[in-house]
Amino acid sequence: MIISYCVNPSCSQPKNHPKLKKCNTCGSSLILNNRYRVIKMLGKGGFGATFVGVDLTVVGDPLCVVKQLRPMADDPQALKTAISLFEREAKTLGKISHPQIPKLMNYFADQGQFYLIQELINGQNLQREVKTQGVYGEIALRRFLEEITPILKYLHSEKVIHRDIKPANILRQKKDGKLVLIDFGAVKDQVNTQLAKTFGQTALTKFSVGTMGYAPPEQLAMRPIYSSDIYALGATCVYLITGKSPKNFNIDPDTGQLLWQEDINISGGLVKVINKMLAQDTRERYKSIDELIEALNIQPFQQSLSQNIVGNQISSNNTIDLSQLEVHGTDDNITQVTKTISTTEKIQKAIQQRRMNKSSKNLSIKWDEEKFFTAFNNGKKDFSDQDLQGLNLQGSKLNKCIFRYSQLQGITFADANLSQGNFYSADLNSANLSNVNAFQGYFSKSNLENVDFKGANLGSADFTNANLSNANLCGANLKNAKINQQQLKEAKINWNTIFPDGSRRWWKVF
Repeated sequence: MIISYCVNPSCSQPKNHPKLKKCNTCGSSLILNNRYRVIKMLGKGGFGATFVGVDLTVVGDPLCVVKQLRPMADDPQALKTAISLFEREAKTLGKISHPQIPKLMNYFADQGQFYLIQELINGQNLQREVKTQGVYGEIALRRFLEEITPILKYLHSEKVIHRDIKPANILRQKKDGKLVLIDFGAVKDQVNTQLAKTFGQTALTKFSVGTMGYAPPEQLAMRPIYSSDIYALGATCVYLITGKSPKNFNIDPDTGQLLWQEDINISGGLVKVINKMLAQDTRERYKSIDELIEALNIQPFQQSLSQNIVGNQISSNNTIDLSQLEVHGTDDNITQVTKTISTTEKIQKAIQQRRMNKSSKNLSIKWDEEKFFTAFNNGKKDFSDQDLQGLNLQGSKLNKCIFRYSQLQGITFADANLSQGNFYSADLNSANLSNVNAFQGYFSKSNLENVDFKGANLGSADFTNANLSNANLCGANLKNAKINQQQLKEAKINWNTIFPDGSRRWWKVF
């Protein structure tokens, strides 16, 4: 049931009837800034709280995120200073425009409390993802870093330090699987830092300066720099591959370095990169996101180009077989070698395209049924970027498993439970998914050519931009599925197919 939620921190009974304008318990206004009605609390901390709200001035009352900030100051002059700082920082955030950062839609102050109104993102945070689906392997971690670092690079180019990077502040959007960076600490940290400098340090321990375990020493001392975000990103990587908060690890008593490397299965090169991200001394840490991106591009490939490309990949007519191209060494080496063999723009693009996949070929596990079920029974649910072609997983209970970008050609999932599974951009050509339960399955951009979905439960599944050429949907249940007419025309259907509207009028497709 929808309610109207009172945002007064001291209100003992904040839930109200959705039509009320004043709180029944404390009398506070339930309409913020004459525009926003809060309907649900998402969470709260020392600095404030986060709610879901509706914008009453827009047709359809669209949902939004309402962030309430409460600076640690009682002095009237301090509050005046805080309001000024809040507005300045909010204006800075308002200039940020990136598809993987929620839009700041409004900001205002009301009775000593400040509010940010942001775009609502439908997705699950990475902390929750790890708890429900298991820790990341090396390939999944690399893909995470490849996607998150450009977001941070953009942010720093706009002279903004996030200040609170952690798994709980990174969402994976439900609609497309992309990462979204949320909950900037910039506003609250700038406000509290200035208040501490101006009005004294007596309440400093109460001030929000990031999250313990993820915030580096200089940020805890209220002197964050751009590489503070790099430290927090390294700490986030530690959580993703271990499932443990960085604050739960021991530290080296001599250097202060986090001792997190035991019982992990990633390459030494990547361990070295993460350790540099986590350097206590800022002089030892990566100074910029560009430095980190460069290190991530070169670190797994230690052999020289002259030994691994020039000797083996150049044919007698001075051309390169793009399907066999492997890249080793630094980007500068790649540029130098490819220039000497008359590299075309197409080859350069191929190198860029394949850079994301080159570690997969060297590090991917050779899966069989026994290895798969051993990993699954030990809690692994993320099989992204894996080669599982031809495996027989018939009748398995694999609900909520992740197979993003995986090679699943010819795999047998018949009679399996794949409900809420994520197959984003996976290749399932000629796979057997007959009679599977794939309710709310996510097949966006996947290759489903020749897949046997006969008798499958595909209710509420998402087939946005998926290739369903010659897929067998005879007898499948597609009720409420996201699938268009063209996809249905390309697939096989019959009188027993249940369509998105719940009907069996298959002839209407044609």
